[in-house]
Amino acid sequence: MMNAAEYLLATGRDESIAIECGDARISYGALRDAVARAAAVWRARGLGPDDRVLVFAPDSIDWVVAYLGAIWAGGVAVGLNSRLFERELTAILHESGARFAWCTPEAAPLLERLARGAAQPPRPIVAAEFAAAMQGVAPMPPAPRADDDMALWIYTSGTTGVPKGVIHAQRMVTAAADFATAVLDATPADRVYASSKLFFAYALGNGLCASLRLGATLVLDAEWPTAERVAAVVARHRPTILFSVPTLYLKMLQSGVAQRLTGIRRCVSAGEALPLAVRRAWRAATGIELVSGYGASETIVLVFQCSDESGALSFLPRVELRLPQPAPEPGAPHRVWLRHPSVALGYWQRAEATRDAFSAGWFSPGDLFERAPDGRWRLCGRSDDMLKISGQWVSTIEVEQALADGCGASVRELAAVGFRNPDGLSSIAVFAVASPGAEERARHALQQAIEALPKLKRPREVRWLGELPKTPTGKLQRQRLRAALPAEE
Repeated sequence: MMNAAEYLLATGRDESIAIECGDARISYGALRDAVARAAAVWRARGLGPDDRVLVFAPDSIDWVVAYLGAIWAGGVAVGLNSRLFERELTAILHESGARFAWCTPEAAPLLERLARGAAQPPRPIVAAEFAAAMQGVAPMPPAPRADDDMALWIYTSGTTGVPKGVIHAQRMVTAAADFATAVLDATPADRVYASSKLFFAYALGNGLCASLRLGATLVLDAEWPTAERVAAVVARHRPTILFSVPTLYLKMLQSGVAQRLTGIRRCVSAGEALPLAVRRAWRAATGIELVSGYGASETIVLVFQCSDESGALSFLPRVELRLPQPAPEPGAPHRVWLRHPSVALGYWQRAEATRDAFSAGWFSPGDLFERAPDGRWRLCGRSDDMLKISGQWVSTIEVEQALADGCGASVRELAAVGFRNPDGLSSIAVFAVASPGAEERARHALQQAIEALPKLKRPREVRWLGELPKTPTGKLQRQRLRAALPAEE
């Protein structure tokens, strides 16, 4: 038996600072007390085992207390993007069956409006009222839970459709600090800052969960991340470990922010493929080698990592890997199956998707991999990112990175996607966003980069956009790009 919230909070010394956010800070001793009191409030409100609590607000210490308090009480915590589009938020409110929604005063009317007609609309609990109620209750002991009982859900980013609720068990926290200790040599003396928000698996697993389990200090920020905002947080809180995404690392380079990030000793990039040009530029600007990680909402923590220019991934401690059966076509990229304590139980009310991705404790990402010559693994993207052109497999992710490297700073964003052209043949299209004031230079650089590719890898369509379509979590929506292309007749 275990309780995930109790497990995460068991390491930190009472007097050590657990979390900093703006002017606020809280020690581990105070955080344990606050979480236990929050749990008592949830119980008094009627929260029972497996009841869901939506947490819908900007990141803060109170966010963490309400979230972990729900788990401590035996419920299930569900962090939501506070900038979700109404369509996605409505779907979640109606399908989750949540009992409560912890939120800001401004969000309560929105949640009530969108939840109308739901079989069990969640009851909004305003953060300030919840905090006041915590002052009048005694802390409760953690609710005992089985290892495979639900602890939390993470809603996927929706890059492939309506977001899915990923169900994580209590046991998922047992490996929360593996990446931090094995790859980053993290200790309780470290200060961890993830620019992504806590509703996102990347920050929740590798930031909050790993930091608390280590007994380290977690740095949070209520504001949405920009290059300048990251610089301000770093200057104020002096983190030693930074988790961010390739797009933001690039923006920090382009704006000159990268050179101002003092005190950081390790930088991690995940969420999307890390272009080689960004890796090299970051090392040149800061002297720090980026660690590229791979994980998913279904694993909550990073399970693959690469610390050099090869792009080849090695898996983390406790990760087991097996190949699909029957064996894939020789030379073809394929899905793999992973087993790890952090692997989720499945998807909420998505039986077919669960059967496709989960099997007896194993998980198969939608991404495709191929074995590198040194025995490590290369990420080839999703099945839609692999095309067979002239009898050879071509990765649009590989094309995308080659073009991005060739264009350098003249192109702010770039994406390559595969599609069937009107003749029924597999083709590649590239969508690009020029850096401000560099439009002509960007067009010339992209044309040169295309001509430098082998003929079968050259895009047949080039589209210039003002911006690339993104999900509320900032992930690229490739399906929207494909939908804009000429279709097979």
